[in-house]
Amino acid sequence: MPGPSCDVVCLGESMVTFLPTRPGRLADVPAFTRAIGGAESNVACALAAAGHRTRWVGRVGTDGFGDHLLATIAGYGVDTGAVRRDPHRPTGVYFRTDADRATDAHEVVYYRAGSAASAMSPDTVPYDTVADTRILHLTGITAALSPDCRDLLYDLTAPRPGRPLVSFDVNHRPGLWRDGDAAAVLRDLANRADVVFVGADEAERLWGTADPAAVRSLLPEPAALAVKGGGGLATTFELPAPATEATEATEVRNTGDGIGATDATEVPGTAHGAAAPRVGDRVTAVPAPRVDVVSTVGAGDAFAAGFLSATLRGLDPRTRLRHGHLMAAAALTSPGDLAVPPPRAHADRLAALGDGDWGRLHLGPGWTSAGTEADEEVRNR
Repeated sequence: MPGPSCDVVCLGESMVTFLPTRPGRLADVPAFTRAIGGAESNVACALAAAGHRTRWVGRVGTDGFGDHLLATIAGYGVDTGAVRRDPHRPTGVYFRTDADRATDAHEVVYYRAGSAASAMSPDTVPYDTVADTRILHLTGITAALSPDCRDLLYDLTAPRPGRPLVSFDVNHRPGLWRDGDAAAVLRDLANRADVVFVGADEAERLWGTADPAAVRSLLPEPAALAVKGGGGLATTFELPAPATEATEATEVRNTGDGIGATDATEVPGTAHGAAAPRVGDRVTAVPAPRVDVVSTVGAGDAFAAGFLSATLRGLDPRTRLRHGHLMAAAALTSPGDLAVPPPRAHADRLAALGDGDWGRLHLGPGWTSAGTEADEEVRNR
């Protein structure tokens, strides 16, 4: 029986973004260059560039910005055939400064209210357009766009036979939440997913704690939870999977014993079955390598892409985290939301470094095009 036609389907809003031609306040920047932005399409593009079969599902207007989005995303090798064009609503756009998102100097102005993507709902996005995949990737941004979008996320994360493994990035954007329900809604959606990504800063803002173990107690249901903490440390909590041969052909399933398992048996305690306490978590923490940061935008999406790529390959928790860090490092050392990932063989060599060599790893602009010589230079530092 043939498997799913996609490795990962990513659903959400993508927008045209205008980047400043020089540092400064939006009020002072005289000109902007055009690019694209969108958490879910970023993940789809990064995974496609890494060699996976990806599809982006969303809605755009019938305007020129929608044309640009579709052409650009498809240019990365992403299937855009399920994207719908809305003749009555525009494609979203936004402007931002080049300052770090975490600083007070960062400014972003969205023009997405009433956008085509905000009309996504269970009625406008048929389930079969997202179900034919090994992993379905969603983010909390979509839930903030409109009540219909929120209903769609609840529909896609509902227990149902044959549901693909659901990945959910909390991705809290305070400026998008108008009704004050972010903490409850995002916690609820995260607990309905199988793989969850959340930053410690987001958890502190939403739920009053940045401690990874405390976050796990708030999100006990996902089979795997990745908490990205301060200083670049990322920690996963997951129940161990049964021993399997880690191959690209392994079908990713959630059996309640972790992710990447091949046994398709339903086990109570997963997001698909009855709730059960999360005892026996395997906890893995991996620091990020040192990086010469060019831009922080898109790094979180890249981390998710690297982690999911390694998940599709059936790799162990430490290696999944390292691939997340490496993909994030590609974004951090490049301008804009999207970066060229390192070749798989190069990333695999770096991810396999011993702890000492990994701790000495220092990545700067252009590192993704390096090869074996760069690896040896790292080892000899």
